[in-house]
Order: sequence, then C-alpha cells, then structure tokens
Amino acid sequence: MKLVNIGFGNLVCAQRVVAVVSPESAPIKRMVQEAKEKSAAIDATFGRRTKSVLVMDTGSLVLSALLPETISARFGGREEGPAGEEE
Repeated sequence: MKLVNIGFGNLVCAQRVVAVVSPESAPIKRMVQEAKEKSAAIDATFGRRTKSVLVMDTGSLVLSALLPETISARFGGREEGPAGEEE
C-alpha cells in the first residue's frame, strides 16, 4: 500500500484515488457541494483554499490545498520543492 502526502501531513492511499482534479469547474463544484451535504467530503485543507479535489473509488472526495500538479508529481514518486506547495 503506497501512501501519498496531500499536504500538511495528510496521506491518502494511492491505489484508492481515481482522479485528481481542479475545483474550478461548475461540475466539480457541484460534486463537492453534494459530497459535503452527504458527509462524503474529507477536508484536508487546514482552512486554506481548496486547490485540488481527489476523487476516491469509494465515492468520497478529499479536498487538498496543494495544486493537482504537485499531487501528481508525488504519485509519480517525485517530490516537488517548496515553490510547488502551500504548506
């Protein structure tokens, strides 16, 4: 089981992630709102602005304050430096 840091010491199981998307589009905003209403959203932003949404195979969403590109690099095994993250 590979765990990926999504910011602020929060980790997700890499095998359970279906997609990492930007929260800017209207369909993703609706998905996040519906997940919050159903208590299926996990907010890992520590009060910061949501910059990426991780869609899990369980149907839940994980909100992160890191850019999708940063998280993608971490899935690939590369760690981005301080310029790529908001911790």
